[in-house]
Amino acid sequence: MPDLFWPGDHRAGDVMSDAAFLDAMVSVETAWLTVLVDAGIAPASARAELTVSVADRDAIATAAECDGNPVTALVALLRSRAGDDPACWLHRGLTSQDVIDTALMLCLRTALTAVRSALTAQVRTLMTLAETYRDTPMLTRTLAQPALPGTVGFKVAHWLTAVLDAADVIDALPALAVQCGGAAGSMAAATELAGTPEAAVHLSAALASALGLAPAAPWHTTRAPLTRTADALVACCDAWGHIANDVALGCRAEIGEFTEGAGGASSTMPHKNNPVLSVLLRRNALTAPHLNAALHSASAAGVDERADGGWHAEWATLRTLTRHTVIAASQATDLLAGLRVDIPRAAANLAAAQGIFAEQQVMRELAGRTSHDGYLGAAGHLIDSALRRAHEYQEAR
Repeated sequence: MPDLFWPGDHRAGDVMSDAAFLDAMVSVETAWLTVLVDAGIAPASARAELTVSVADRDAIATAAECDGNPVTALVALLRSRAGDDPACWLHRGLTSQDVIDTALMLCLRTALTAVRSALTAQVRTLMTLAETYRDTPMLTRTLAQPALPGTVGFKVAHWLTAVLDAADVIDALPALAVQCGGAAGSMAAATELAGTPEAAVHLSAALASALGLAPAAPWHTTRAPLTRTADALVACCDAWGHIANDVALGCRAEIGEFTEGAGGASSTMPHKNNPVLSVLLRRNALTAPHLNAALHSASAAGVDERADGGWHAEWATLRTLTRHTVIAASQATDLLAGLRVDIPRAAANLAAAQGIFAEQQVMRELAGRTSHDGYLGAAGHLIDSALRRAHEYQEAR
């Protein structure tokens, strides 16, 4: 059910939903059971395809309070429905944190795929905008005041650079990692089951392979796999917020340089055409950093071999940040695809600006030049540089 408190929530679909998280935890338990069978530790009769239904969600969520997480209730439910051998071997060698952390990685993978797809579409749209409006005159502004002559293409090139920077951060993320440390992160139970530490590490790697994740040493209280991913998500939100700020400003009636393709209505003022996507993107850009800060605070609260509250604080925080980023990715794609530029209005605003050639006059006198060009500096060169980078990004897809 879409969230009434966050318009646009439907765009995230099942990403990081309760159902997706529950399915991911079941996938981890099923894969681990298979790993134990394949390694010859559990009998072939222990192999099973485990499932839960949407109807089980409420019972698991309610029972989660008893132990502070949903895994104990989930395992109990799965054991009650599995045969004797699967029930005997289910979850053996794992701990609750292994299941939850690995399930979060599976959910993040889906989200990152959606974000990468959106960034690719945005780069393509921004390239077209930069090329189309490369030489379209436009006033630049600094500290909310008229600055120098510019072009629409120059502004778009800044947007393009911000999106490419965000895409670079996403692409630089290490592969999402499995969590398989056992009760205290020492893999003691897995070592007991497998016979040697090397064999236990092999079991962890096999679980990673089965789930399409990267093998990793246990990271129960070293939370970089979560915080660096959150950092990358916020980098995207920052870039979209910058674009939304510029568009919202340009949509003001007294400026009128931009129009959203499909603006929003007012409940009481028929004349309104609100820049709704820009507003919603700004909303996300304002809230995302605080969610990320909460994740870093939780990481810093790590203690002993499992955090007493810090770990628990991550789950809903990461879910909210991830869903909101996926929503913003979709909204930013639509905003750019429908963006309209009022060329005459942009030219008129430039012509009406006072004093914007004063710097040029000073520089001209210092250099002993007599040229009276449009004082665009290296704008064209900078646009070309952004476009070259965008082409390289596209070729790497």
